[in-house]
Amino acid sequence: MRKLAIGAALSGALALTGLTAPVASADSPDLVFSDVVVNKGKAIVVGTDAVVKVPVTYTLTRPADLEIDYETTFAAVVLYRGTLRTVDNGIDPETAPTCTTTGTTDTTATDTCTETLVIDPEDSLYEAADAGTWKAGGFYSHIEQDEDDSDGHISFDSGYDLWGGLGTAQVKRAAKLTVNAGPEPAVAGRTLTVKGSLTRANWETGKYAGYKGQSVLLQFRAKNSDTYATVKTVTSGTGGVLSTTVKASKSGTYRYQFAGTATTGAKASAGDHLDVK
Repeated sequence: MRKLAIGAALSGALALTGLTAPVASADSPDLVFSDVVVNKGKAIVVGTDAVVKVPVTYTLTRPADLEIDYETTFAAVVLYRGTLRTVDNGIDPETAPTCTTTGTTDTTATDTCTETLVIDPEDSLYEAADAGTWKAGGFYSHIEQDEDDSDGHISFDSGYDLWGGLGTAQVKRAAKLTVNAGPEPAVAGRTLTVKGSLTRANWETGKYAGYKGQSVLLQFRAKNSDTYATVKTVTSGTGGVLSTTVKASKSGTYRYQFAGTATTGAKASAGDHLDVK
């Protein structure tokens, strides 16, 4: 089981680790997280090394007398896999959310909040199961600490609450796609071979690996045109290898395009230009 580390990321004061079975205490605050939008509603595509920053927006309704100061009280939206009781993996913000109070009543205050989740694939993603659907949850924690030992007593108390059901987000492996058309120079009416490869991030090894059995479009854009047209569909072979043949007709640019899957992001290769004589 992966551990959430929420708290130090917000305050720099304490790491709350080993969270496995959230239990609301009698004094759990009445918080409502709503209108949660992760990454502007788009899939989160992560490679093997580059850190990905994920914007999150939401509305937080809290008791009017509860101040979230990010020193002794913390609130944020997190992503997790698994269940509230058994979190398989979790991602939380590294800095405190920015919240603006937009409405108040005698008993409640409503804040509009933004935050950034930071995903470092080397630290946050571990296995194939991390590609897919994650859940958004609302997190609250508090810290009470007395380090003054002049009276012969010190104390430390902390607790947290985790609410689920706030929506979902798709985390996908980044893909790489290459293309190479030849031979060059190309002669009109002759056969061209268009090769390439489709690979995707493997978070367990930290490398890209071939993605076999996937449908990839071969596309062509004529010289002086801005539009690609699909020529045919090619299925990636062992190691993600792509290879097909076409007849050379006119000068232009070839590329491969992959639409993506539930676990892997979409990708288009760079174009390979050929002059046809």
